Amino acid sequence: MAEQSADIIICGAGIAGVAAAYFLTVRQGVKDVILVDEHPPLSLTSDKSTECYRNWWPDPAMVALMNRSVDLMEELAHQNNNLFHLNRRGYLYLSSHTQHRSSIVQAAQHTSAQGGGPLRVHQGHTDDPAYQPASTEGFENQPSGADLFLSSEEIQRHFPYVSPQATTALHVRRAGWLSAQQLGQYMLSEARAGGAQLIQARVTDIRVKHNRVQSVRMEGEGAPTQVTTGRFVNAAGPFLKPVGRLMGVELPVFCELHTKMAMNDHLGVVPRSAPLLVWDEPQTIPWTQEEQAILLEAEDTHHLIGKLPAGAHVRPEGGTDSPMAIMLWAYHAPVMEPRFPPLLDPFYPEVVLRGIRTMLPGLAAYEGKMPKPQIDAGYYTKTRENRPLIGPLPVQGCFLIGALSGFGIMASCAAGELLAAHLTLSPLPSYADDFSLERYSDPAYQAWADQQAESGQL
Repeated sequence: MAEQSADIIICGAGIAGVAAAYFLTVRQGVKDVILVDEHPPLSLTSDKSTECYRNWWPDPAMVALMNRSVDLMEELAHQNNNLFHLNRRGYLYLSSHTQHRSSIVQAAQHTSAQGGGPLRVHQGHTDDPAYQPASTEGFENQPSGADLFLSSEEIQRHFPYVSPQATTALHVRRAGWLSAQQLGQYMLSEARAGGAQLIQARVTDIRVKHNRVQSVRMEGEGAPTQVTTGRFVNAAGPFLKPVGRLMGVELPVFCELHTKMAMNDHLGVVPRSAPLLVWDEPQTIPWTQEEQAILLEAEDTHHLIGKLPAGAHVRPEGGTDSPMAIMLWAYHAPVMEPRFPPLLDPFYPEVVLRGIRTMLPGLAAYEGKMPKPQIDAGYYTKTRENRPLIGPLPVQGCFLIGALSGFGIMASCAAGELLAAHLTLSPLPSYADDFSLERYSDPAYQAWADQQAESGQL
């Protein structure tokens, strides 16, 4: 094929590009859409996800975006009989530092007030509100908001498998996980039925004339060499920046490498009914003297001896008969140019297992005899304040959906809907400006973004 035309070209068939195609074709009725990617759809970074979601964020704009995205995911689940297994197990954040309790309480109250939902406090008193345990399957008839436990006894009563050292626990309820591949494949099949065309090719050039997009050049077997278009969407995930440069736009994004592992938990240490468990405080791994000596031999492993950041987390994977558990800990997430396949940290399985063992002491049974894990890694494409970029670019007819960091699966529906509204000149939600590239033209926002970058990831 030599040449053709399209109303809209979307570069990138990850979850963001697929969601954009779905909301353009199915919800907005745009029929002439091309989705182009040199890789199979949903295969580059979308399949490296923990597949979790939450509406609980410290940033009100993110709370609004995620609430809308969860609304849309639940709507899709109702449409297809929950084909992608959406659940509401929740996230359980745990801490043993009583001196940090006030900051945890204040943060929880803040997110609750920003739209996260009601906050129920449990201290072991007779007049405490009732606690409703999460259902193992499904997402309906579950509480929203969060349950805050300020009693070790109450934590052990409801979650007896976690460390008795945990003195504070926050169970976020409008949260859980799903099959991201099945969600993505459902939206892709619906988009294709609605008129979207999927082309496996690499975008090599974007022709711009008088600051307006004219055409896109591609390379791929059987692909058109050039497609004339008036609208182009950069949904290239970790390649967001180089695709932006093809149209002369420098995007304020960078990539971090994040790793996860799946392990055969044949001893059943991670209960099959557990929520996503997060150890929400920094920790130091108690290496032996021999292990410390090994880690000191190479400069790139020195950091494993000191204090490592909060966030070691784990969840059960699969049905009630599955022995698998997914474990993650971003104790070292270097900024780098994306390369595939990414280089994997050989120490990762041991570090993660020991970090999560602080929260789940039963994992000590695997010391020295851990089952061989399955390890993969993907890139978080981020802005410095960790808000996504969704909306128009300075080049007329060009748009952007990306910088979805580690929340691409959970944000994809609302992000795709927002992008489709921009492209079709439909009414925009109240949070639209919070995710536009234009936000960086505001000095006050620049200062806020710098402050967020210094204080850490949202």
